Amino acid sequence: MATITAAMVKELRDKTGAGMMDCKTALTEVDGDSEAAIDWLRTKGLAKAANKADRIAAEGLIGLSGDDGRGAVVEVNSETDFVARNEQFQELVRGISELALKTGGNIDKLSEMDYPGAGKSVKDHVTELVGTIGENLNLRRSAGLEVAEGVVAQYLHGAVTPGLGKIGVLVALESSGDKDKLLALGKQVAMHIAATSPIAITPDELDEKLVSREREVLSEQARESGKPEEIIQKMVEGRIRKFYEEVVLEAQTFVIDGETKVGKAIEAAAQDIGAPIKIAGFVRFGLGEGIEKEEDDFAAEVAAAASGS
Repeated sequence: MATITAAMVKELRDKTGAGMMDCKTALTEVDGDSEAAIDWLRTKGLAKAANKADRIAAEGLIGLSGDDGRGAVVEVNSETDFVARNEQFQELVRGISELALKTGGNIDKLSEMDYPGAGKSVKDHVTELVGTIGENLNLRRSAGLEVAEGVVAQYLHGAVTPGLGKIGVLVALESSGDKDKLLALGKQVAMHIAATSPIAITPDELDEKLVSREREVLSEQARESGKPEEIIQKMVEGRIRKFYEEVVLEAQTFVIDGETKVGKAIEAAAQDIGAPIKIAGFVRFGLGEGIEKEEDDFAAEVAAAASGS
């Protein structure tokens, strides 16, 4: 009987996209014959992933999990929204989000973790389900937040089922105050973040290059007015403050009341909660953001179907 080496398994995996254990089993079954192993995997429906791996997966689900002191969020993509309503896919995303809680959101560790009941890693289990579900699937990203004292609040927008939806937000609030009230406040802040997509908590956390570039653009715009330099500088500073109000969480107008700045709302809530509150961090995942989607050519699809390709 042929000796099945790690190199043989890797080569077969690269060719088929099937999981490592499935590749090893296939090679064992056919006494190390690579081409026969490919056929074996195809008959089992495990080699479909390779044919689908280049398809753009921009749909899917955001998964949230956690408790009061920690939380995790993951994005698992599929090709179509139809698959997001598939119970098997939903179970996959829910399982991955629960595992993410154990890794603090580290995507590399998460990918290599054993998926419960599958007998393989998260990465290999996702690849296996490509063949079962029939679409390209991708564990795209993961993040986590944790506080020693306080809460990590969650908000899910566009929920398909509990814990799974289209936009997922985590907010970490550090405080020794009333936990129930703190959690309620955290959910409101998370809802605000879902709506406004801030990129930093305070101005100091903004990337200096981003602020410099914005200042340069605003300066050039102001100079077109032909006003004196000292007036231009005042105009720029005013517009920079406006920029902060658009992208800095504490400087934004709280969507809950439409009047108060988030930072001031946090300060006011501290009196009711009974202790100072600090926003220690936040994460916002919007499904498919940043993924370039292909424009569907319906006529081309019909022509392809008619030709049998």
